[in-house]
Order: sequence, then structure tokens, then C-alpha cells
Amino acid sequence: MIPAIFDRRSIRKFLNKPISQNDISEIIQCGMKAPSSKNRQPWKYIVVQGSAREEMLKVFRQGIEREENGNALLPLSKQHLASARHTVDIMAEAPVIIFVVNLLGKEISAELTPEEHIFEICNIQSISASIQNMLLAATEKGIGSLWICDIYFAYQELCEWLGSDGQLIAAVAFGYPGESPEERPRRKTEDVVEWRN
Repeated sequence: MIPAIFDRRSIRKFLNKPISQNDISEIIQCGMKAPSSKNRQPWKYIVVQGSAREEMLKVFRQGIEREENGNALLPLSKQHLASARHTVDIMAEAPVIIFVVNLLGKEISAELTPEEHIFEICNIQSISASIQNMLLAATEKGIGSLWICDIYFAYQELCEWLGSDGQLIAAVAFGYPGESPEERPRRKTEDVVEWRN
């Protein structure tokens, strides 16, 4: 597992090569093995491929267009819209997109009590662990991946298109890598670790 952690890269170019159903299922099963707060296992995975992927990309682009033309969910993040458009182009190359939903999640605009807020944080931590498990399982299989948060630029449109209960958390693109990027810079250990003895 340690080599997979060190070898994992965010892939933004994918080969035109399908991923087997068995590999997709095993990647998802690895996600399901993640720890979860109070064993709530709040995750749901929606696998999008083929013509459904084309529909989803169209919906994603419509959401970005809405963000550009007003009525923005993220009005202070307009400088990232070009990056979101690029993300959609990357997703168009990937044969498999998996959307990850928090089945226990509240609407993102909901006002939460402190206890509800903590409950939400714990469930998102659990889902994040699940996503990381999937990324590492894919790496082990020689499959590339890209964890995508740009979905929030088309959040309303994607939620309506997916038609799932719960809160959409992220998407992950999977495909055989068409690039071998170098590791991106990381902060130094001594800058992020505090030892207390």
C-alpha cells in the first residue's frame, strides 16, 4: 500500500481504453471498506459511463454557463470558472466518472446546529476516506484518477440530473493514464508536524 500512496498522481489525460466492470466494482468495494464515523457508511456511488457520461458533461457545462451569467452559487470564485471548464474537458476523456453522495447529508444551504454541523463533518471525513481508498485501489491496478471538486460550479444541475437523495460531495474520474506527471511539491514534514512528548 505504501508504494501506491507514493505513486498516486492526479491524472488529467486519459487513454481511450475501457475499464472492466470487475475493476470498477473492486475499486468501489475498496471505497466501501473505509472507516466511517459510528459505522454510518454514509456513502453512495453513482457510476456514469457511455452515453450517460455525455449527458452529464452537457449538464455540467450548462451549470458553468449559469455561474458565468449570474445566479452563482460561488460568486467569489469566478476566477476558477476557466479551471472548471478545463475539468469538464478532462472528464470527457475519462471512460468512468463516479459521483460520491453523502446519503445522510443536509442541503448545502441548510442552517445547522453545532451538533448537526459536527455530524456533517464526520460523515464527510468518512466519505473522503472512501474516496482516497478508491484512488489508491485504482493506482494499484494501473488506473489513473482525478478527484474533482469543481462539481460545485454546476451543483444544482448535477444534483437534479443525478436525482439522488443526499448531498453530492465529489466526483472522481477514472481511466488508464495518458500521462505520467511528476509529483507536485509537498510541504516539508517539519512545517506540518508538531511533536509533543
